Amino acid sequence: MTFQPLHDRVVVRRIEAEEKTKGGIIIPDTAKEKPQEGEIVAVGPGARDETGKLVPLDVKTGDRVLFGKWSGTEVRIDGQDLLIMKESDIMGVLA
Repeated sequence: MTFQPLHDRVVVRRIEAEEKTKGGIIIPDTAKEKPQEGEIVAVGPGARDETGKLVPLDVKTGDRVLFGKWSGTEVRIDGQDLLIMKESDIMGVLA
């Protein structure tokens, strides 16, 4: 199944954080926070402005992005845990 988001929404796959700190301490699963970094899997066509003109999104499929801790809606598609969020919930693209 393929999923195409509508308007200014994007689909993001979380990128799992390291299981060790830089000092070598292993972090147990219960103490880990959900990662706030992900990869764009799919993007919508864009939002419409006041005149009805389509405004394309600034992000594209494959971009690595940072987003807010409570951003998006968690969904499961084809056995993958994904997030659907508006482009405005994305804080920036990692270069």
